Amino acid sequence: MKIYEELKARGLIAQVTNEEEVSKLVNEGKATFYIGFDPTADSLHVGHFMALCLMKRLQMAGNRPVVLIGGGTGMIGDPSGRTDMRKMMTPEIIQHNCDCFKKQMERFIEFGPDKAIMVNNADWLMDLSYVEFIRDVGAYFSVNNMLRAECYKQRMEKGLSFLEFNYMIMQSYDFYYLYTHYGCNMEFGGDDQWSNMLGGTELIRKKLGKDAHAMTITLLLNSEGNKMGKTASGAVWLDPNKTSPYDFYQYWRNVGDDDVLKCLRMLTFLPLEQIDEMDKWEGSKLNEAKEILAYELTKLVHGEEEAEKAQAGAKALFGGGPSAEIPTTEITETDLTDGKTDIISLLVLSGLCPSRSEARRAVQQGGVEAGGEKVTDAAKSIEADALTGEGLVLKRGKKAFNRVILK
Repeated sequence: MKIYEELKARGLIAQVTNEEEVSKLVNEGKATFYIGFDPTADSLHVGHFMALCLMKRLQMAGNRPVVLIGGGTGMIGDPSGRTDMRKMMTPEIIQHNCDCFKKQMERFIEFGPDKAIMVNNADWLMDLSYVEFIRDVGAYFSVNNMLRAECYKQRMEKGLSFLEFNYMIMQSYDFYYLYTHYGCNMEFGGDDQWSNMLGGTELIRKKLGKDAHAMTITLLLNSEGNKMGKTASGAVWLDPNKTSPYDFYQYWRNVGDDDVLKCLRMLTFLPLEQIDEMDKWEGSKLNEAKEILAYELTKLVHGEEEAEKAQAGAKALFGGGPSAEIPTTEITETDLTDGKTDIISLLVLSGLCPSRSEARRAVQQGGVEAGGEKVTDAAKSIEADALTGEGLVLKRGKKAFNRVILK
């Protein structure tokens, strides 16, 4: 199966502007394609996972990825899918986030001469003359058409700022710039980006003529992928300092029954024939499929050793074993008062709760266990002896665990 047909079989392709030409370029390894990432945090999260895996698949088939970091567009913020305006970031924060992104992306794609490249649109957007830009680029955009675009609909209800209104034109200009300076002939993006992406394709054709061949493609479930990155307690990050390999593994181990095969197809590199066999699995066999999904994705992000540890830890913990490799927090005597502490302090120290007030609510709502027993008293005292040796395993909700050990 050729790469484009495989992408379709995995459920990754939703819309294309010219499927015959797109498939030919991709299958022959002649696509120089870009995907944009706005640096709104100092780590990628699982909502970016689909795009990262797509870049890896296409590079393995001989195509060249261009990673566009939105250092310039990040100064404005994409209004797509939002009902409020994004938080403004300083140039220093944006640059820091860009640096963090590249380190994480290097686990997925190979950078170097004639390989993947990373560019920052701040390098060209920040130097533009406003009057020159609106004369040279703005003249090609119809305000009536822009206001009908899906990316603006939610923001129109509460008020769309002129600042955000410029985002589509800036993203379109990115594609034009990459086309003329890097030979980038294709843009991939999420289904919520379709209007912005079409703007870039049209700009290239209007400015350079009908013979300019620029293509756009949307990923089928990228907007759902962004939802994947959110849990009740926040985002599931690719940075192990924000989401431990064990918690990352557990996140995928707990996907819904209806999603596990979909995630296996879209996000793992297992052969489709193997995944199709799993389609016949039911009942407890679905748990095995979830374990395969969790292991494969943890290995991809954190390496085989961490994936092995996370899987062994999960099996030991849920099997009642004492040596589970779950996240561990070490505390010292300075964290105790008169040789003891309290459950609220431990929940905060372990990172299971971000604040004492949230920890207290978690206990009051019956969502906390210590040493396998439910904690109902927010003032519960924990003696030092309970924290020595194997330590004390804390649990919040169904998925979040941490072992606290006194050193």
